[in-house]
Amino acid sequence: MKRFCFLLIGIGTMFATVAMQAQEERRAPRAGRGTEQRSRQTNENNSGLPELTVRAQNMNQLLNQDIGNARWMRVIYRQLDMLNEKNAPLYYPVAPMNGMRNLFTTIFQLAGDGKLPIYQYLDGYEIFDEAHKAKFKDVLDRFEILYETVPGGTQERFVINESDVPSEEVKSFYVKEAWYFDQNNSVYDVKILAICPIITRMMDIGDQTTPMFWVPYEEIRPYVAGNYIMTSNVNNAKTFTVDDYFRRRMFEGEIIKTENLLNLPLQAYCPTPDSLKLEQEKIENELLTFEKALWYQPDTTQVASTDKKAAKRSIRKSSTKPEKKEKEKEKKSSSAAPKAEKSAPTRSVRRGR
Repeated sequence: MKRFCFLLIGIGTMFATVAMQAQEERRAPRAGRGTEQRSRQTNENNSGLPELTVRAQNMNQLLNQDIGNARWMRVIYRQLDMLNEKNAPLYYPVAPMNGMRNLFTTIFQLAGDGKLPIYQYLDGYEIFDEAHKAKFKDVLDRFEILYETVPGGTQERFVINESDVPSEEVKSFYVKEAWYFDQNNSVYDVKILAICPIITRMMDIGDQTTPMFWVPYEEIRPYVAGNYIMTSNVNNAKTFTVDDYFRRRMFEGEIIKTENLLNLPLQAYCPTPDSLKLEQEKIENELLTFEKALWYQPDTTQVASTDKKAAKRSIRKSSTKPEKKEKEKEKKSSSAAPKAEKSAPTRSVRRGR
């Protein structure tokens, strides 16, 4: 009897605890719609860009161009206008569409997730070390980009709406490239060193352009090597990646500076547009002439003389051929013509006396 009573008491207490837990679950506050949307956006931002695999890292190391053994090198700074038709593949689409992002949006999201290091823009020189790394939060505050912070362990995470990403305002890029000649491997090539997005905003005094930060291209390449883009208005097939676009030098940019002893841009000693244009053409010609001077070029006078001799021979052959053909035709016609019949011999008759 006592055992039966203890059993009933235990069953009653069990039902009471279950009811109390149900009430507590009902009373517990639920996450609001904004919190759910924020967490969903955070997951999308984290899962939108792929993580680098070991294979991708090894491939990136193989594609790196070593310029440490270069016996000749010239560093060139160019400015790429994104509104130019040749550079438009890096600018469109301005907003993410059908899984496609432009170059700045990709860089911005990678930097926000902590996957891509960015460095301070210093007027006149670039230093890519730990002391000159730029904090992503400082960049957001400097350019007044709206964001929300989410605690994420050791690193603070940022939630930014797609409409707040200033991809439309980044209408140009600085590209730092090195033209070099490696004597050990007999290679003359160009290496993209770093790129810098430039934001353009409407102000009371007019358009104001401000460089944002520097990014080493070798850090971006593994993420954009699989990002296919459309490079032609006639052919809409996406056959080239962003990495192909830079390595094949499909872009078009004006030279704004070359690395020099005084560290001066072209505008410092080319005040007028005409002089600036002439200096840019001069630098381009210097790069081409240096490449031509590396390799053996045949003597143009000998080539011209041999070409003239060959032309004369061809003219003689062409002029003699019709004469030969006419003679052969005459021979054939004379052989084919019927022979004239000989007249019968006549006997001479002498008169006698």
